[in-house]
Amino acid sequence: MHQIGFAALIEKDRVCMTGADEADATRRYRLLLLVSGTTPRSRRAIENVRRLCGEHLLGRVDLEIIDIRQRPELAQEYQVVATPMLLKVLPLPFRRIVGDLSDTVRLMEALELALPATETDTRRASR
Repeated sequence: MHQIGFAALIEKDRVCMTGADEADATRRYRLLLLVSGTTPRSRRAIENVRRLCGEHLLGRVDLEIIDIRQRPELAQEYQVVATPMLLKVLPLPFRRIVGDLSDTVRLMEALELALPATETDTRRASR
């Protein structure tokens, strides 16, 4: 894996927007990922949310990655209690997900995304 500068990781991310269909505006996602500095957890969260966007939300997401050390006023505005924190602003309901976002199934459930059939079957079997 190659090293990416942290500044490149936290800049406004529009990569997931390609191929957007305006007719599907009701299912567009607005996500904010709040991180604190260059910690390993912050890096993992950035990589995990980008992977999720690329695999499940391509063309339907506006993802913004914010370092609250550089923009501390946002920590208060969004009531940040821990980082990394992913905020699902749209579609409603508003959600907060805390952690490095490595549990893809839990993340997809929190974002109300349909799970692939194999994941759904695995979840049912483990209950």
